[in-house]
Amino acid sequence: MAIVTDIFNQNAWGAIEFHEEIVERIDFKPQLLGSLGLFEPIYSRSRTIAVASREGTLMLIPTSETGAPPEELIPRGAKVRKFDAVRLAKGSTIYAIELAGVLSLPFDEQTKEIAEEVTERTANILDDMELTWEYQRFGAVQGRVLDADGTTVLFDWYDEWGIAEPTEINFALNDAATDVRKKCRDVKRAMQKAAKGVWSPSTRIGALVGDTFFDLLVNHPQIKETKLGTERAAMLENIEGFSAIEIEGITFINYRGTDDGSTIAIDTAKARFFPIGARGAFKVGWAPASEFKPYVNKKGREYYGLVLEDKSGRDEWDRVEMYSYPLFICTRPEMLLRARAQ
Repeated sequence: MAIVTDIFNQNAWGAIEFHEEIVERIDFKPQLLGSLGLFEPIYSRSRTIAVASREGTLMLIPTSETGAPPEELIPRGAKVRKFDAVRLAKGSTIYAIELAGVLSLPFDEQTKEIAEEVTERTANILDDMELTWEYQRFGAVQGRVLDADGTTVLFDWYDEWGIAEPTEINFALNDAATDVRKKCRDVKRAMQKAAKGVWSPSTRIGALVGDTFFDLLVNHPQIKETKLGTERAAMLENIEGFSAIEIEGITFINYRGTDDGSTIAIDTAKARFFPIGARGAFKVGWAPASEFKPYVNKKGREYYGLVLEDKSGRDEWDRVEMYSYPLFICTRPEMLLRARAQ
């Protein structure tokens, strides 16, 4: 398998470059929360990231090695707590037997075929990595980041900050007499009060809502009647699934999770409210791959790609691997309100 090894040796310890357009996309990959830019990044030189708290204000401070320049000022009298970024890792082994037909091709065609195999497998792994990031963002905007099994709690930000989870609100959408707009205003007032300084004139409220909640909301008489007889009446028609509607400054998003309805999914009759554009409310720490010598003491990045070869003497396989060390943090879990349809 010497030809394959020659190709892989080009970048044995470096990041893999790839072209995502060759990936076959079958299942829907939720990326809404990532696209909203909720999580302000911090690139740490250590797997440990500290959060300083003073008078109800929380801020991230990356730990650093001796002699490294300071990243942030730690306020006088602040309490500092440290958290370790989680480790995400996945790989795929390319065995010689899988390339038996390729190795009979002319050299330039072999190179192309093998490079495409590496590219495709790396892109598939990156798809899974991005899905995992969205899964952890999804947890963070609800106050609890879970592991892939859906039950193991990696970080409970309510417990970490000693804050009781706010009581679930009943929107009573099955009752035609419910003042839905007042309920929306009450949500906004509660979130502004809980913001403790992170609310700004540009801050908005988003709500991830399930199918039943969304349908009852857009069909509620109060929401429909305020538009009837106006130029906005047309908005009552052709409301699509997995779309959004703004009511009293809150953007209700009929959230589309994964196609299996369980990996990333919101309960059909529930809503989750979270701030958008609230400075410091959400952070993501990216830690370095310090388990590998080339990245020790260097600033972290979103992911690392490696190419490894079989050095047993059999030259039987080559392997692509990807690593990521994220820490998705919610510093204001008291702002994360929740509701049920009825």
